[in-house]
Amino acid sequence: MKPRCPWARTELERAYHDAEWGRPCHDDRVLFEFLILEGAQAGLSWATILKKRPAYRIAFDQFDPATVAAYDARQRARLLANPGLVRNRLKIASAVRNARLFLAVQAEFGSFERYLWRFVEGRPVINHWQTMTAVPARTAVSDALAQDLRRRGFSFVGSTICYAFMQAVGLVNDHLVGCFRHRALR
Repeated sequence: MKPRCPWARTELERAYHDAEWGRPCHDDRVLFEFLILEGAQAGLSWATILKKRPAYRIAFDQFDPATVAAYDARQRARLLANPGLVRNRLKIASAVRNARLFLAVQAEFGSFERYLWRFVEGRPVINHWQTMTAVPARTAVSDALAQDLRRRGFSFVGSTICYAFMQAVGLVNDHLVGCFRHRALR
């Protein structure tokens, strides 16, 4: 059995940990997906969101930001009625608004990826944590990202959510040093 970060306990969590978490992402569609999923996760466990992820992909048109940005009140009501999603009116409204703002960032910077990776000077921050208790919930970089996103009008993008987003899309490598993925992602 490969040594993993201790949070990857279930088969679904292990698959996500091994294939995605912490891998540097430069695909705007995937970045948009994680931005929406991390916002949906606020106040819930990531395991809950992972289980709902297939339903989110269908309901949010494979996370195409242009399509989501065009959702009207009828489509938002459809999302709120979907039992496969976190049915929170504020989170659903935020996803649609954030899609519009995501497109604005793409237009300004050429891509969301280009905008995002500036916060870490284009290279992942490689941490060397020994235990999960050492991993921070937020950092000065996640504070700066959250502040800039909020200034642009994004919601559900507090510093803790932004740090989880940064971990998920590989801006930071927070795999523990004893985890087989830490070495692979260095």
